Amino acid sequence: MVKAGLAGSPYMRRRDFIRIFGSAAAAWPLAARAQQLMPVIGLLHSASAEAFAPFLIALREGLNESGFVDGQNVRIDFRWAEGQYDRLPTMAKELVDQQVALIVAGGGDRPALAAKAATTTIPIVFTGSDDPVGFGLVTSLNRPGGNVTGVSLFTSELEVKRFALLRELAPTIPRIAMLVNPSNPTAEPNIRDVQAAADAIGQQVDFLRASSEREIDSAFRTMVGRRTDALLVAHDPFLLSRREQLVTLAAYNMIPAIYEFRDFVLVGGLMSYGSKLTDNYRLAGGYVGKILKGAKPADLPVQQPTKLILTINLKTAKSLGLEVPAKLLALADEVIE
Repeated sequence: MVKAGLAGSPYMRRRDFIRIFGSAAAAWPLAARAQQLMPVIGLLHSASAEAFAPFLIALREGLNESGFVDGQNVRIDFRWAEGQYDRLPTMAKELVDQQVALIVAGGGDRPALAAKAATTTIPIVFTGSDDPVGFGLVTSLNRPGGNVTGVSLFTSELEVKRFALLRELAPTIPRIAMLVNPSNPTAEPNIRDVQAAADAIGQQVDFLRASSEREIDSAFRTMVGRRTDALLVAHDPFLLSRREQLVTLAAYNMIPAIYEFRDFVLVGGLMSYGSKLTDNYRLAGGYVGKILKGAKPADLPVQQPTKLILTINLKTAKSLGLEVPAKLLALADEVIE
């Protein structure tokens, strides 16, 4: 009679199972703990990933300077509103329910306001607020005082300056249009500021509103019908995300335009005046790193732009039949030929 070997015994089968699978089971909790220990940053943004790709690179650069690398020792979970600002509160709640370590609010004040309404404990870093004190995001710039801090733009204060630069380019034009996104909380204050500046010099200004691609097309049809001579595109994350559409329509309809960021000029826009938005995202990334290392938002002053940049595209000016005044060229920080 041939006896069965020990290898085929129930004892050996049980022992081999423990040896083989026990080591793997021991590794699983380690991997799970590693995932749990890796902080998750929730990015809440009003626009789209494609349009803001260059700025996300800058955000990651700021994180890297603080010793954090996305996918290695930190993970970013994205929420993109795609220009539909009413989606932001729900997205903010999702991130809070997920118990992220921190929320980065990008694309204007609306994401930061939605995030602040959703949590008073999770740190929030905004990438560009027009008026963080006025909108109630922070108590003061030097001492934010709560769970929110970040980088300001104060771009709404520059709309009148951009209006003046457009007039400097073509001082005798009878009709200027200003395009705003009515969903942006700064839209109406910006309109009032520019209207006051226009009234002071007797300049006619038409105020047009657009919060979708279709409405942008419609606004340009209105401008053509009214024989608009020049265009001021107001600060707005959605309008920035549609920069190629705006620049293409302005060129096709031969309408000189001034924009907020040089990113418009880099795709063929005529002129821009404002801060360098990539700098804002890099600074925000640095603040995220500091908070992940233990700093409190309340102790981190709101950072402000240190330089405003006037960029002029001479190639676009030539295609529009414009001669840029020497005085304006002398003021330019960057001239694209």
